[in-house]
Amino acid sequence: MLRGGPAGARNAPSLEQINAEVFTLTYGSIVRQLISDFEDIEEVNKQLEQMGYNMGIRLVDEFLAKAKITRCSSFRDTADVVAKQALPMFLNVSANVANWNPDQTECSLILTDNPLADFVELPEEYRELKYCNVLAGVVRGALEMVNMEVECRWVSDMLKGDDCYELRIKLNEHRDEKFPFKDDD
Repeated sequence: MLRGGPAGARNAPSLEQINAEVFTLTYGSIVRQLISDFEDIEEVNKQLEQMGYNMGIRLVDEFLAKAKITRCSSFRDTADVVAKQALPMFLNVSANVANWNPDQTECSLILTDNPLADFVELPEEYRELKYCNVLAGVVRGALEMVNMEVECRWVSDMLKGDDCYELRIKLNEHRDEKFPFKDDD
């Protein structure tokens, strides 16, 4: 979790904290190293998303243990929990959920602040870089662990001149929980 941030985000359970600048600069170094390792921006985007996915499948356990929330009854409830509880807990920012489709299977998380992008300017040659793609992966991985198969993609990015960060989330499938044992009645 990062120090400093919106007042509404302070309701999240406390976790060990690191300095926001150290976190931001470390992430920037990782992105820079991926660019020099792969040289193909599309491959860097895939690697960032995969890194986030791997984090998300682990972070969901910590979130569920510390947030003490009840089971979400719908994708809409789940999106609200991600925006109002999970993001504040781990990034000290909150998001608004907006732009629902009529089927309630697709929405956007709108962030006006993103600590990953502090101190960052993208040169023209990296316009296709999805710098914060790790967050898309985190959301995808975490939701997969609660039986929701989703697609996440950035549709707006302040690093590219947009007025907000908008992460579009599409629910592909909501699987029932399967237990490895049978209940003997």
